[in-house]
Amino acid sequence: MLQNLTGWHALIILAIIVLIFGAAKLPALARSVGQSVRILRAEAAEHVETVPASASPRSEQTDAPAPVRPETPDAPRPVLNVAE
Repeated sequence: MLQNLTGWHALIILAIIVLIFGAAKLPALARSVGQSVRILRAEAAEHVETVPASASPRSEQTDAPAPVRPETPDAPRPVLNVAE
């Protein structure tokens, strides 16, 4: 949806934002958004440090054995492309 936006679209959106909020409030709005992003990053980094490695879903997936499919003579074998 947002892949087709061009520079003109960005200018029009910026003009609408200036009309809605006014030029005087834009610095305060940008400051508040920046502060929110900093808080989000700090909380995310803190969360990563507190979560133990054994609780991650990736470790559970690697411990499980691979499923075994029975071989049937009629079924075609899958082709594996292994690059060396």
